[in-house]
Amino acid sequence: MATKDPTPKNDNSAYLTGKLLLAMPAMGDPRFHRAVIFVCAHDENGAMGLVINHTLPGLDFDQLLTQLNITSDIEVDLKELAVPIMSGGPVEAARGFLLHSGDFNQNDTIKIDDLYSITGTVDALKEVATGNGPDKMLFILGYAGWSAGQLDSEIQQNAWLVVDPDPSIIFHDSPDEKWQMAVKKLGVDPAMLSGEAGRA
Repeated sequence: MATKDPTPKNDNSAYLTGKLLLAMPAMGDPRFHRAVIFVCAHDENGAMGLVINHTLPGLDFDQLLTQLNITSDIEVDLKELAVPIMSGGPVEAARGFLLHSGDFNQNDTIKIDDLYSITGTVDALKEVATGNGPDKMLFILGYAGWSAGQLDSEIQQNAWLVVDPDPSIIFHDSPDEKWQMAVKKLGVDPAMLSGEAGRA
């Protein structure tokens, strides 16, 4: 008798590609305090994800494009775009990723599912600068990485909650509200999460 796979879009339902991780309040690493992480890849070799709610202070998207010497003949008000720049994690902090809606595609775009894709090239930023970028996007510097089995172990130790992705959370205008919004999506009152993990 065949059993129905609850996550048909993932190759293996044991893996969390495309899910959100929510750091528990007891998380000891300050870099992940109340972090919401979009899992880009998770398999037997490890995992990679992008923190989507920690903004990088003092850096605006239009400043970033200027630093990268990206200009456009087409008049696009980059301040109107209001693309937030996130600190995606401690690994390769100078490496940029565009986490975006599925309506944008380039040769190196990695499609997570129908709703979310990731593109990591300067060419993608040029498209944004000319008004041809995706409908919804976050620009993220750096990422979080886990070795084989490490993320699974951390989840078993109650370091993370797992939530289905939601565009209204991922692309929400107020990064500081994303963690509480995602916790509430689980049907949990954020105030009820104790600072102590692992209590049964």
